[in-house]
Amino acid sequence: MHQPSKRVRFLLATLTVIASGCKLGEPERKAGHPFSLPEMWASRGEGNVGQVGMDWLATLEDPKLEALIAEALDRNPNLKITASRLAAAEQGVIIGRAARLPSASTSTSASLGGSKFRGADGHLGPWNHSESYSVSLNLSWEVDLWGRLRNLHQATIEDFEATEADYRGARLSLAANIAKAWCDLFAAKKQVELAEQTRDLFQRNYRITERNYRAGDPTASPLDVQFGRNNVASAERSLIFRQFAYDESRRTLETLLGRYPGAEIEPPDALPNLAAEIPAGLPSELLMRRPDLIAAAADLRASADRADAAKKNLLPSIRLNSGGSAASNRLTELVSDPASLAWSVAASLSQPIFEGGRLRAQAEIALIQNDIQVASFIAIALRAFQEVESALANEHSLAAEQEFLEVELRQADLAERQALRDYSEGIVGILSVLEAQRRAFSARNSMISLQNRRLQNRIDLHLALGGDFEGPRGEPGSDALGAAPLAAVLSRADN
Repeated sequence: MHQPSKRVRFLLATLTVIASGCKLGEPERKAGHPFSLPEMWASRGEGNVGQVGMDWLATLEDPKLEALIAEALDRNPNLKITASRLAAAEQGVIIGRAARLPSASTSTSASLGGSKFRGADGHLGPWNHSESYSVSLNLSWEVDLWGRLRNLHQATIEDFEATEADYRGARLSLAANIAKAWCDLFAAKKQVELAEQTRDLFQRNYRITERNYRAGDPTASPLDVQFGRNNVASAERSLIFRQFAYDESRRTLETLLGRYPGAEIEPPDALPNLAAEIPAGLPSELLMRRPDLIAAAADLRASADRADAAKKNLLPSIRLNSGGSAASNRLTELVSDPASLAWSVAASLSQPIFEGGRLRAQAEIALIQNDIQVASFIAIALRAFQEVESALANEHSLAAEQEFLEVELRQADLAERQALRDYSEGIVGILSVLEAQRRAFSARNSMISLQNRRLQNRIDLHLALGGDFEGPRGEPGSDALGAAPLAAVLSRADN
């Protein structure tokens, strides 16, 4: 029986490998989310089912804050690092696209030489000079038969989109942190002023108590004097702490602005405005505009593309090569009249047959990485829902807390004035006055902190929602910050 030739056997083996390779399917895709999305926020409250308000920075009604955010977006070093990463990711897209295009290279060479030969008379003859010049052009192109290079190129595009979303997220986060630090600075300033007022008042009370005690006033006792000294020392200590916290707030803000942290920035004259209502919309329509979710979705798509490419590494690859060259013994004749010309065109097909399972293991790793990205996206989405729900619930809690604190503050002020009147009339002792003053200062300090906390929470809510949007019926905001009056500063693309 006639045996097939080696060439025929090789072709049959190659076709068998190709046929088996073509049976490879696409990576398995995850269908849907393993959790259901609510139709409305669970913590939306009464009347908060509309669209998210526009221009959240502008609603704070603080031009100084807007100017500080513009300065930070221009000077913050961490934001510059993120911008550089974005520029590098853009170059990665170019590299991924270049792999799908033919590549061309040229090379030139030149050689000069000389030799002498000994003649019959035993002497060396004259120099025999030689020279050679050549130029060649080589072309190469991998035919993307299965779309492997297309997958890798698409993955670099997704990487760029993820990095771009990270950049937008960094801008949004920086703007929010500036606004929060601005509020912290005002609160720290007011607490220093309150601490100074407390110290001055306690010093005045102590001087009066000590004078009355030395004068033999029966309403003044040694215990009253000791309490007075204690209150003065406590107020002095509290003032030192508040002053340090105030300076630290200034340094924090200056660092965010890209300035030297010298604790020299001037505080605001008042807290920014706090809008009365918090509109809220559908999570699926709002949260998918969050930069971190956009980045996670892009990372997920990129991992899927890389998983596709890894499986296609098991398929054969085809490469076309072409080249031409010219050579001459004289440089002036290399192009006009070369001594020799040559050209070639070749095609090659390569198919992995045995690599100890390396390629299949790489494909499996890519699929596992895709599973990791799916889980990562779900984790980020759940965290986003939690942040919004927590901010909404905290808003209602803080609003209710402020109602009772206003009553507490009003009553504390009334009690302080009443205690001072009763003390002047000899009805109560100094201890009652000190207790009333302590309660009043505590309520005032709590009010400063609570007003700051409400603003901080409102900013956190905007950060959790990814900025401002026009709601379900409108077009989404063009930027993660979404403040129209600051469009030139807070636009998506930097000039």
